[in-house]
Amino acid sequence: MHDLRAIKDDPEAFDAAMRRRGAEYRAADILAIDEKRVSTVKAMNDAQAEQKQVSKKIGAAKASGDEAAAQAVMAEVGALKQKVKDLEEEERRLSAELHAALLPIPNVLDADVPDGADEDDNVEVRKWGEPRQIDGAKEHYDLGEALGMMDFEAAAKISGSRFVVLKKDLAKLERAIATFMLNLHTEEFGYDEVLPPVLVGADAMTGTGQLPKFEDDAFKTTDGRYLTPTAEVTLTNLVRDEILTEEELPKRMTAWTQCFRAEAGSAGRDTRGMIRMHQFSKVELVSITTPEQSDEEHERMTSCAEEVLKRLDLPFRTMVLCAGDTGFSAAKTYDIEVWLPGQGQFREISSCSNTRAFQARRMNARFRREGEKKPQFVHTLNGSGLAVGRTMVAILENYQQADGSIAVPDVLKPVMGKDVISAG
Repeated sequence: MHDLRAIKDDPEAFDAAMRRRGAEYRAADILAIDEKRVSTVKAMNDAQAEQKQVSKKIGAAKASGDEAAAQAVMAEVGALKQKVKDLEEEERRLSAELHAALLPIPNVLDADVPDGADEDDNVEVRKWGEPRQIDGAKEHYDLGEALGMMDFEAAAKISGSRFVVLKKDLAKLERAIATFMLNLHTEEFGYDEVLPPVLVGADAMTGTGQLPKFEDDAFKTTDGRYLTPTAEVTLTNLVRDEILTEEELPKRMTAWTQCFRAEAGSAGRDTRGMIRMHQFSKVELVSITTPEQSDEEHERMTSCAEEVLKRLDLPFRTMVLCAGDTGFSAAKTYDIEVWLPGQGQFREISSCSNTRAFQARRMNARFRREGEKKPQFVHTLNGSGLAVGRTMVAILENYQQADGSIAVPDVLKPVMGKDVISAG
């Protein structure tokens, strides 16, 4: 949600910010609605004041014994009362119209976000590890199916396309990956583990920016709730309508949950395998900070996600997204892309975003500084730490061996209880 005062103060800057994103929203359209609302509020206040003044005449008219005059004054008061009521209804309608007009407008980008139209214009900021070159490298789905532990046909029979059934050691591998990530984030990086619901109301989805823009990509239940596309929704909404103390910040949370996405508009993309699923699990990171902390927290969160890949010895590169590729709620985003030998390319495995006060305004999430009466909006950040399924994809492709077996990364051996995953 945007700060209306900021749009009023510098409409040209707002228009320039929207042009950077290729968005067609303009300050003049927003301010025109607000001008009507302000005019209506003034008319309502004037009518209320006039109603009070006229009401004072009723007593005098009755005291004079002039019943006709008293009735005339009372009729005038009644008309003013109805006018106030009508204006109140109009103000509520215009406020709702203004709110609805602001909701679909994307966040303003940070000044250091590079210009560009799409992912081809993203900029690499660092790279770690040497991409493995494996002769005859297979993709993860060929490896998983050959092991007899990754079954897309069974999932399709049960649920349709873009689902998978993991079995035996690959089912255990998913659990091992998530356990490793949660332990790392909680024990070394100071995140508090949370186990949130995966069904949420529309207000929660609106608060983090999934609604109304991404309605088509959400799974909605018959009672009007939504399956969460990411634990960002639940974790961030834990501070909705709250006023935190400055001492509580930064507040860091992590959760391993199932995530659900309709993948609207992705027809023909990644139709095989586990890259783009309707249901997948992810370890999410969320931070709630003061405005002064959010830049440093963004870098810290990204480094926490990167450390997961370092511990797994998976080569990656970190990209800062350009203006045209940055998500709706984000002011700035880093994408971490892991190397996949089977595909011969880097693929996204994490996005870490600073939304600044954009989500906080939608959720009315605030904090109060010590010694100050008026609270202000927090800054919210979110990132994948990491997508568990895509991490499995990366492990299968990077640790594949000539005989089709998969070497187990050292940090996962304590949970897996073995060094190699093989058929049989």
